[in-house]
Amino acid sequence: MRAVRYPETQLRLLPEALVRPLLPSTRYQGSKAKLMPWIGEHLRRLDFHTALDAFGGSGVVAYWLKGHGKQVTYNDYLRFNYYIGLAIIENSSTRLTEDDVQKILTPKPGRAYRRFIAETFQGIYYTDEENEWLDVVVQNLEEMENPYKKALGYYALIQACLVKRPFNLFHRSNLYLRLAEVPRSFGNKATWDRPFEEHFRRFVAEANCLVFDNGQPNRALNLDALDLTGNYDLVYLDPPYTAASGGTVDYLAFYHFLEGMVNYDHWGEWVDYSTKHRRLRARPNLWNDPQRVQEGFRLMFEKFRHSILVVSYRSDGIPGVDQLASDMRQFKRRVTVARLQGYQYVLSPRRVTEVLIIGES
Repeated sequence: MRAVRYPETQLRLLPEALVRPLLPSTRYQGSKAKLMPWIGEHLRRLDFHTALDAFGGSGVVAYWLKGHGKQVTYNDYLRFNYYIGLAIIENSSTRLTEDDVQKILTPKPGRAYRRFIAETFQGIYYTDEENEWLDVVVQNLEEMENPYKKALGYYALIQACLVKRPFNLFHRSNLYLRLAEVPRSFGNKATWDRPFEEHFRRFVAEANCLVFDNGQPNRALNLDALDLTGNYDLVYLDPPYTAASGGTVDYLAFYHFLEGMVNYDHWGEWVDYSTKHRRLRARPNLWNDPQRVQEGFRLMFEKFRHSILVVSYRSDGIPGVDQLASDMRQFKRRVTVARLQGYQYVLSPRRVTEVLIIGES
């Protein structure tokens, strides 16, 4: 196997990168970034080369796998996440140049830009000036012919959009939290008020640094997890969380603005205009249905029964940990449950136990 080749800038940032590679920074709810030392400890014990991250999200787990020389398939059903996978998992060498950045940021003379964001989201998430900036940048990004450069641009734009949002979410129309001149006990007003272009350039630099060639033909997919096919030595599952109370983590509801942004031409067709924060119309999703989520796990266990199965889970989820382990035992002879006590999720009101359920033949 070819040696992992990291860019010189990355090696300067982390001298031991060949052992413990950098991870992308993330503001994503449910991200496993802080848990990767613990998850990685268990993954290192398993014998595998090809891996599928079926619910790729922020790309943290897939990037860790790539950094450890695995042949990685990243998947996520949300298109904005797919662009993250395309930028830093599938992409092995392409980076954005200063000329690329200038073309993304500069309005083209004589072009009549659509003003969908400015007209649809006025006073909801960003200022009028910021909305107009976003309209231009997204339309310039859509004209980029190189898919990896487009993906890198969207990576930077997605991160910039998140850091300028209170709570890094789009679940409420709370621009007033940014703009109000009041004493604050949370957030970072300096970050919120910093120009979009400054954030964008910062995250272009980060994305460029994350690009490397691990010698494997990695790929990114944009599919429903249940539509995935193929043979993999290991399949990692971290689906949306369903609490015992029946409440679910609906990533489309939390990040609808980002999903609309990367589907700019169709955004207007998908918006639910009855909602004050202009979210997208809900999509039926088995993983957000407390009555069907167990069915989804069983289908994935059966489909990938010849793979090592690794499920990231929480102790207070539906179905319960014991039930999931029992379901996995229908397809795997050896099932182990590892627990990490006391991990606190952002915005979670109580402490729960983080769990890994591992099934081996």
